[in-house]
Amino acid sequence: MGTANRNKLLMQGTNTKTGIWETIDYEPKNLSTELHIKTLAMQEICIHAMSSLAGISYDEEGGHIVRTQHYVRVLADHLAQTGHYTEVLTPENILLISKSAMIHDIGKVGIPEYILMKPALLTQQEFEIMKTHTTLGYQAIVRTEKTFGEPGGSYLRFAKEIVYSHHERWDGSGYPLGLAGERIPLSARLMALADVYDALTSKRVYKDSFSHERACFEIQQNAGKHFDPHVAEAFLATQRQFKEISKRYVNENDTHLYV
Repeated sequence: MGTANRNKLLMQGTNTKTGIWETIDYEPKNLSTELHIKTLAMQEICIHAMSSLAGISYDEEGGHIVRTQHYVRVLADHLAQTGHYTEVLTPENILLISKSAMIHDIGKVGIPEYILMKPALLTQQEFEIMKTHTTLGYQAIVRTEKTFGEPGGSYLRFAKEIVYSHHERWDGSGYPLGLAGERIPLSARLMALADVYDALTSKRVYKDSFSHERACFEIQQNAGKHFDPHVAEAFLATQRQFKEISKRYVNENDTHLYV
């Protein structure tokens, strides 16, 4: 497939009714040819990672994927601009991290639909099953890595970090490994805050949405507990952008991703 024809890819999930990703435009700007090729290859790897879980149905809200990807980008840009974690947050890595954010919940295709769509709090047993989505997603990417090798090493690294560790907490009380502090990969710490903000401000089958102000309060209260203090500080500094993104991509059919 030529480069021109590959600039628009159909990214679909395993559900026959609706794909996790709709058609998305790829318009690289100021990227090296090597990064361009890696990026296109990784989009195909995302498809393969999803197809490795074929036959398991899961409907993901498209808006959640779009919003959290933008949130991660905002946090990473602000941290880099203010001199935090600059050894990781290079321009190329920020792009790769924000791209990998869109597959953070791919493991949920392996979770029973009755758990995903339950209109009430989960039982302890159901929650233990839900928690396995981090491992299921990680394993899917590892299988993909074994199939394709490492055509985009850094992307696979960030994808694995985010998928596996975005439910870890700064104080060590998260899952699946109970990592604490900077033992949690930075990409996953960014994803953790983005994911929680979107969960708080979105209506779910089991809860109503919080206001932006209430979500800001909750995140501020959990700085140094759930969240990396620097990441929480970056959120508070950019919270107006979060609010704008939340409003802009409230429609789940709006799939303007960083690609």
